[in-house]
Amino acid sequence: MNKQIYFLLGFLVWTSVFGQVEQNSDLLFQDQTPLKIKLSYSNDEMRLGTDDSTFIKTKMSYWSENKWNDLEISLRARGNFRRSKCYFPPIKMKIKKSKSEGSLFEGNKNLKLVLPCLIRKEMDDDIIQEFIAYKFYEKISPYHFKTRRVDIEFLEIKKKDTIVHQLKGFLIEDDKRVAERFEGKSFERYIHPKAMDGMTSVQNTMFQYMIGNTDFSVAYQHNGKLLYIGKTIYPLPYDFDLCGLVDASYAIVNANLGINSVTDRKYRGFKRDESLLQEVRDQILSKKTDFFQIIEDQKLEFELPSEYESTKKYLSSYFDVLENDKAFEKNVIQQMRTK
Repeated sequence: MNKQIYFLLGFLVWTSVFGQVEQNSDLLFQDQTPLKIKLSYSNDEMRLGTDDSTFIKTKMSYWSENKWNDLEISLRARGNFRRSKCYFPPIKMKIKKSKSEGSLFEGNKNLKLVLPCLIRKEMDDDIIQEFIAYKFYEKISPYHFKTRRVDIEFLEIKKKDTIVHQLKGFLIEDDKRVAERFEGKSFERYIHPKAMDGMTSVQNTMFQYMIGNTDFSVAYQHNGKLLYIGKTIYPLPYDFDLCGLVDASYAIVNANLGINSVTDRKYRGFKRDESLLQEVRDQILSKKTDFFQIIEDQKLEFELPSEYESTKKYLSSYFDVLENDKAFEKNVIQQMRTK
């Protein structure tokens, strides 16, 4: 065989393997029915005894194909604010390839597990509202994290006791999996937002304005990653628990932005050609029904009817701005940042 044939055969093998990994890794997210899982560990050990390189090894049971299945996993606490403030710290999950082969989790070596923060009556509704935010962004940009709701039976290990918690949460795919989907790379370093793809950047900031989120920095990758695809850089946002849509009890107002409440919106996008903002505005307006349907699809998941109603009301107030030329000019166009 000549070199061209060897290369062609190698390429076909690579694409076949990559395609199989892609297909397998998506199995977890294809079904959007909440996945039942069981976990057990010490919250104190998770919060104080784990870091970027120190994990807790445990077993996760999950309900699939009408039976409970066991999977060996490694966990650590992640995040900064929630890790220090929350009773249930958010989790980074690692799964060895050899353990996940042939399972629902095949192809997912790393996942994030988002849990309620504090033990309060609205704690599960906070989870549903943040999950909704991820689903909103799926409608806005192709460069997004896939997510899946989970219902968790968590056996918390105490020194002299164990406590069973029934929690709602959701899984988030790893950023490297998102990058692989587009045959690109995920990376972290300072990049000025104006050096990023214009359309996706505006889609991101219009989304952040939609959910009332000011707790992000595209330049410094605070609550966001960057994708490098075909020499173009795209923002990839995550962690929306401090946004106005969620209105979490522990959220803190950024007084430097001139807002009085976490539910106050502040457009934080950098200055772009107005025609680009108008194009994204039209994109979002054309999908208005879809966004409200996302909330409706989660209606039965809400514990408190008032939280369901407030979620709809908050989204309505966003479209009040987009559908009014003067309001859009004042609250978005005139608020574009120059530095």
